[in-house]
Amino acid sequence: MAAPSLLNWRRVSSFTGPVPRARHGHRAVAIRELMIIFGGGNEGIADELHVYNTVTNQWFLPAVRGDIPPGCAAHGFVCDGTRILVFGGMVEYGRYSNELYELQASRWLWKKVKPHPPSSGLPPCPRLGHSFSLYGNKCYLFGGLANESEDSNNNVPRYLNDFYELELQHGSGVVGWSIPVTKGTVPSPRESHTAVIYCRKDSGSPKMYVFGGMCGARLDDLWQLDLETMSWSKPETKGTVPLPRSLHTASVIGNKMYIFGGWVPHKGENIETSPHDSEWKCTSSFSYLNLDTAEWTTLVSDSQEDKKNSRPRPRAGHCAVAIGTRLYFWSGRDGYRKALNSQVCCKDLWYLDTEKPQAPSQVQLIKATTNSFHVKWDEVPTVEGYLLQLNTDLPYQAAPSDSSAAPNTQGVRMDPHRQDSNSIAPNSINNTMNSTKTEHTATKGTSVENKPDLKASTDSNAILHSSLATNASNHNSCVVDILRKNEGPHTSANTGVLSSCLDLRTIIPETSVSSTVCSAQTMVTQQTIKTESSRTNGAVVKDETSLTTFSTKSEVDETCALPATKISRVEAHATAMPFSKETPSNPVATMKAGGERQWCDVGIFKNNTALVSQFYLLPKGRQSISKIGNADVPDYSLLKKQDLVPGTGYRFRVAAINGCGIGPFSKVSEFKTCIPGFPGAPSAVRISKNVEGIHLSWEPPTSPSGNILEYSAYLAIRTAQIQDNPSQLVFMRIYCGPETSCIVTAGQLANAHIDYTSRPAIVFRISAKNEKGYGPATQVRWLQGNSKKAPLN
Repeated sequence: MAAPSLLNWRRVSSFTGPVPRARHGHRAVAIRELMIIFGGGNEGIADELHVYNTVTNQWFLPAVRGDIPPGCAAHGFVCDGTRILVFGGMVEYGRYSNELYELQASRWLWKKVKPHPPSSGLPPCPRLGHSFSLYGNKCYLFGGLANESEDSNNNVPRYLNDFYELELQHGSGVVGWSIPVTKGTVPSPRESHTAVIYCRKDSGSPKMYVFGGMCGARLDDLWQLDLETMSWSKPETKGTVPLPRSLHTASVIGNKMYIFGGWVPHKGENIETSPHDSEWKCTSSFSYLNLDTAEWTTLVSDSQEDKKNSRPRPRAGHCAVAIGTRLYFWSGRDGYRKALNSQVCCKDLWYLDTEKPQAPSQVQLIKATTNSFHVKWDEVPTVEGYLLQLNTDLPYQAAPSDSSAAPNTQGVRMDPHRQDSNSIAPNSINNTMNSTKTEHTATKGTSVENKPDLKASTDSNAILHSSLATNASNHNSCVVDILRKNEGPHTSANTGVLSSCLDLRTIIPETSVSSTVCSAQTMVTQQTIKTESSRTNGAVVKDETSLTTFSTKSEVDETCALPATKISRVEAHATAMPFSKETPSNPVATMKAGGERQWCDVGIFKNNTALVSQFYLLPKGRQSISKIGNADVPDYSLLKKQDLVPGTGYRFRVAAINGCGIGPFSKVSEFKTCIPGFPGAPSAVRISKNVEGIHLSWEPPTSPSGNILEYSAYLAIRTAQIQDNPSQLVFMRIYCGPETSCIVTAGQLANAHIDYTSRPAIVFRISAKNEKGYGPATQVRWLQGNSKKAPLN
């Protein structure tokens, strides 16, 4: 975490939608990028549910329905997946609640739930200011404030230190309350405290931490409850303990509990107000407790003044939400005007990055041309931009060409430090395919046994990962186009149809994009585009990235089995343009003295895609002139640019940027710009079942670059090698000929490898060959559901 002077608070000043009125005593939770706020009060108790999208900076009021709860303040509010539970709180002055409501946020549906009472003892009494914490399938209720008087106008406060456990049903509903028997000294009664639950990575025992609160006076004690042994204790801490406080917030990010704001004792001098008014004050102090080492660290003290309005002003009764490693704070009260008997509430929204962002996924290729790349990477939540870099000084080993051979890769960079990711099986692996010719290919400099031709030591299969963004807040035209295409006449009753590059020619003309049609309803799934390139310039990457899905339904059924109509679900993946063994010399020297590779900046990008045709040549020593957050970046207007050139290999990496600076870089991906002449990848792959096994068909490449002489189709098969390293696929050729279809027999499928790197699937590869040789392959994943049954079952 940055030192106090380096904290980079950001106030959100630009947003859209209906902004909720300022308040205090409200609560908030996060569902992915959404901050959901309920309740609170200021000139009356609020009963609306407000949602803020932290990606689009948009407020909105969802159309809720069902058993809508009354407005409440100082209530319990927890989130379990996409359901939210609300318990208790003040529903009007002097009248408190002990009712429980559930919100299914995927449908904005409220439901009042009635838990079974404890087997011994009474259920929780009406209360406010309690803590309500979730861990696993249980909520833990502690303390709060009750009204002993039956007359709401005659408030007789009673501080509580009772402890309840609420068991939840999976998905929706609750089982009931119980009163666990605890050991050790129980914390003193209190309200407006905080409680968080944390479990160390090296210990399976979750612990609940209770801090501060109010019991006639404000408290600064820390209590720990082991949820396995139900033992209370007071951990010994190091560092400066925050001042006693109530109405503060506590948020866990990583192994740290962040404490912000609240009411604290007033220790100032020269107070102009009366002594009664100055007994306490709001604070903007900010500390964290390392839950592994039990050490407090002060980030902003009560004595630090903020004359530049560079951080949130003092407040209490606010809300705090952690989204990723970013903390959001909204509203709360910053004082109390006794003469007017009214609160003074803040109207501002702030956030703070607590640590540098994680490394993004590897850079993925959408399209390569002779002098540019269209690349993307997976989004990292709550970042302000991405730094994309490349270098060009890579070793190449080109093997002699043999156009009569089945697909192999020429001119692919060999890196002895990378593990083999894909190889072709020898003939002896599968005795049911003795008549099938197989190829042996060593990948990335590794050797393959039983290889009769030393030429193969320089061959490789290059993998290309590429995917299209499907952010729910930014469905671009290609997603709409996929939906439109698959809802048309090409959707058959017995075939899973993959959209071809013609469907999206204006978006990515050299690639084919996957889609999935399941039964009579349209289910479109955009998948990570992955290719196997033979004698091509595919991207050489080590790991497989996660899938990105988009569906016409509200949620995609991840476990949808093959329907009774024998529709097959398949995923197709596209490739880059091919390598040529004629590799032009690299025009840019990017080696530092001593042999260290120098990375050059492509630029800072707001989103997770980039069209790369140039990069910047950094001066010696890389002088940083401007800043993004705490990150130093060059002034690119002062730097020279270098164009990409055909037939040249480039290594890419990307890092995310937030208010704490530039995070770690991703793993390196390798791509090569194109040389014209090789055919594109086959497209519109279809799989349907028949009596012999399955019928595999495809369309010719949209850019054949001449006459297509033949096609080759491959099947990933089971081997001991794959069992030891599941990411290392081994392929056997199952077809070679001029036709655009083939039969894959049940016997061949019985030996197929089921790939579980994402959703279970059988993997095929299909490539085309023209006079110049084989072009890139389309990889197809035939989805099998989550069962491990044999295909066709």
